[in-house]
Amino acid sequence: MTDRWDPAAFKSRVDGVLRRFVAEEAGLFAAVDPLLGPVAEQLEAAAADGKRLRAAFCYWGWRAVGQPDSDALVRAAASMELVHAAAVVHDDLIDDSPLRHGRPTPHVALRAAVQDRPRADDTARSLAMLVGDLLMSLAGQLFATCGLPAAYLARARPLWSVLARELIAGECLEILRTGAGPDTTASLKVIRYKAAKYTVEQPLLIGGALAGAGERLREGYSAYGLPLGEAFQLRDDLLGLFGAPEHTGKANADDVRGHRPTALLAETWRLARADDRERLGALLGCRDLDADGLDAVREVMCRLGAPDRIEHMIGARVTEALDALHNLNVPAPAAGALTSLAHSAATRLS
Repeated sequence: MTDRWDPAAFKSRVDGVLRRFVAEEAGLFAAVDPLLGPVAEQLEAAAADGKRLRAAFCYWGWRAVGQPDSDALVRAAASMELVHAAAVVHDDLIDDSPLRHGRPTPHVALRAAVQDRPRADDTARSLAMLVGDLLMSLAGQLFATCGLPAAYLARARPLWSVLARELIAGECLEILRTGAGPDTTASLKVIRYKAAKYTVEQPLLIGGALAGAGERLREGYSAYGLPLGEAFQLRDDLLGLFGAPEHTGKANADDVRGHRPTALLAETWRLARADDRERLGALLGCRDLDADGLDAVREVMCRLGAPDRIEHMIGARVTEALDALHNLNVPAPAAGALTSLAHSAATRLS
């Protein structure tokens, strides 16, 4: 790869690594017993799609230290995408989301393989949970066998426990806050731990640790990564309700039906008066919410200006991240790539 940042070329490299690695592992898994074939298929499906942003942040965490392009580092960076795939499988299972990337989520897809069994839905959900578990295990395996020197890997290995602890803490906080009184501060804490840290900050820090980054640079990665990760998830929340499903690949009603603790819902509640709160209260968490009910929620949000508040929060966080980046003394190609990634993460349509 040249010093000019080419997101499509990088994605192609990461996709190739994941396709080969996961296909081999899925084959070994399915070879245990023919019954495991549908589960192996979901392993491959779960890792097949993605923008590869987490891998990109890990890659540029390495390059910003002054290290050269490396196929071994790309393999290490690709392991971040398997962490994401595992988190998505578990998240969709917890939220009972039916679609991801326009396809049935694993717990939905696996129903067809077990439809002739008693309690088929429960069986499919159990299998999906194990798909997520195996993907997380494969992430560690890909990282450990990426081909970088053992001394480099040893520098980064402690960060894996931090990544897992914070990611699971965020997921637990979301579960515990779901259905509770909307609170913007609490929602932002969920965002920080469930998404921001493992999307931007931790991949950067892991790439930097592999490369031997010093303390000041590591602090700069966090100053850039945390607000940008929050902006990324705030955009995700907006797209989740207002985005086009053909672009997002997800159902619009998930957050409202699940009464999830998003900042968008919390800001709407904060701005709402008694009559709007009464109206929202009848719709949030309604499992059979129809299109008219969803439109009613959107109407209240737009009338109160909640989406504009979230847009302002996104913009402020991107500015904070770029200010932190500009204060770092990193090579020009890394600065350019991280600037481009900041804009694409916060302004995407899917």
